[in-house]
Amino acid sequence: MTTRRKFLKTAGIGAAASLAAPSIARAGAKITWRLQTYAGPALAEQVIVPMIKKFNQIAGDEMQIELYTADQLVPTGELFRAMQKGTIDAVQSDDDSMASPTEVTVFGGYFPFALRYSLDVPVLFNDYGLDKIWKEEYAKVGVQHISAGSWDPANFATREPINSLEDLKGLKIFTFPTAGRFLERFGVVPVTIPWEDAEVALQTGELDGLAWSGITEDYTSGWSKVTNYFLTNNISGAWIGHFFANQERWNELPDRLKTLLQVCMNDSHYHRQWWYWGGEARLRVEGTDLKLTTIDDAEWAKVEAAAHEFWDEIAAQSPLKAKVVEIIRKYNDTMEKAGRPYRYS
Repeated sequence: MTTRRKFLKTAGIGAAASLAAPSIARAGAKITWRLQTYAGPALAEQVIVPMIKKFNQIAGDEMQIELYTADQLVPTGELFRAMQKGTIDAVQSDDDSMASPTEVTVFGGYFPFALRYSLDVPVLFNDYGLDKIWKEEYAKVGVQHISAGSWDPANFATREPINSLEDLKGLKIFTFPTAGRFLERFGVVPVTIPWEDAEVALQTGELDGLAWSGITEDYTSGWSKVTNYFLTNNISGAWIGHFFANQERWNELPDRLKTLLQVCMNDSHYHRQWWYWGGEARLRVEGTDLKLTTIDDAEWAKVEAAAHEFWDEIAAQSPLKAKVVEIIRKYNDTMEKAGRPYRYS
């Protein structure tokens, strides 16, 4: 990692483009965008590379997108500012980890127990009004919110087994900011480091585990090789991620390219949805790296109850946050009343 970082520092952005996964640009393109994803190279192959390839193939010489992976141009925590300033043109990330200065930031990534399944995300955004709220909030800060989609759930992958809430105490866990603040209630010590450093930090003991993803990412990112156990209980059924663009760059695009971006991004959301849904089940059953553990439902119910208290605290912070929490409550109440297959009591 030290060698790679030194190379990028001395060689500049042109060299960074050559290390992207993949670097995608076509000579003579009239419009070129630089997009940085939250994902490292291996994960990017599934969560965004198919979308970039399709868009560039269809757009041809009219527009091309150069793809950069996690922390390649700027640290993930600086993604929002870099996009807002126009240093980069577009971002794939959650609100929380890119340090978005909006009222809705706390709900990005993993807002505890707001979601049971990945389909909850598109329903909340497209049918319950969250898309309109996100677009309005980002318009205030010079950023175009293009679309939201679901990723994997939030489970613990750890070096030592977790069989009870007591086992969480003192664990140094790599996780998202809001998830970390919530998990502190159970003795977890949230640790913030660059994504690419997580594997080494697990090997050296700087981390005891992660609550960053589901089991699919644990295997894809190589984390299953440096952890031993996977807790089947999760604090969220899906990660909420988004595509964003610098507002001026977005406004400059002709309508057909805006539409093409939206179509390709929606296709990307769909790709991830089935890839994660199948992977989560298959790797629990067939994966050989991680042993599964489970906390009893009655004990885990304490975590879910604490999440609803956490919702109340967030709702008390502003009228807009209260509005989003109320939408989440209403949605979950509807799912519970609908029963199977929407919710299992």
